[in-house]
Amino acid sequence: MKQDLLDAMARSVIDGDVSAAADLARQAVAADINPLEAINGGYVAGITQVGERYGCGEAFVPDLVLAGAAMQAAMSVLEPELAKSGSQRETLGVVVLATVKGDIHDIGKNIVGTMLSASGFTVHDLGADVPTDRIIDKVREVGADIVAVSALLTTTMVEQERVVQALEEAGLREAVKVIVGGAPVTGQWVESIGADGFGEDAVGAVAAARNALGR
Repeated sequence: MKQDLLDAMARSVIDGDVSAAADLARQAVAADINPLEAINGGYVAGITQVGERYGCGEAFVPDLVLAGAAMQAAMSVLEPELAKSGSQRETLGVVVLATVKGDIHDIGKNIVGTMLSASGFTVHDLGADVPTDRIIDKVREVGADIVAVSALLTTTMVEQERVVQALEEAGLREAVKVIVGGAPVTGQWVESIGADGFGEDAVGAVAAARNALGR
């Protein structure tokens, strides 16, 4: 019975069924299933499969968006239960995520945040059009291991370099890895600004984060 429920959770994410994902999470709570088990054995299994299919060209951006929405709906039910039980997910690292100042595009960033969270990172998403000083303040506040900043426009890419510079000026650069992303970002750009990696998509961003921390 439990495995059937876990399988249904995974399927709800694969199908991008927000309503089903939330309902199944409530069923798990009612059945006294450990919320960590529901998250890892059900929903994470589903979104991992979507990510793998995306990487193979068998799924597309809309599939990731819908899967992310389903995952978030489930987490909104299960995270309070985690808090009540005093449990917490093992984390691979703490990430401060943002779209840089002057850039309001956030769909790709949101997908990256969902995939990082599903993969075991603790993600603090500051949103879009985020000033560099706010990013630095958040890094200090949460003791971030990684800053992940997105820029979809060539005109806002320079803000990624400013984030790297601001971390250096704040004396935080040695302790914090910087991952960048966005349509115009290339390996050459990453090297030129002194960042630690980049992802061409959400799956690549997770790989870059893992590599940056030696995971």
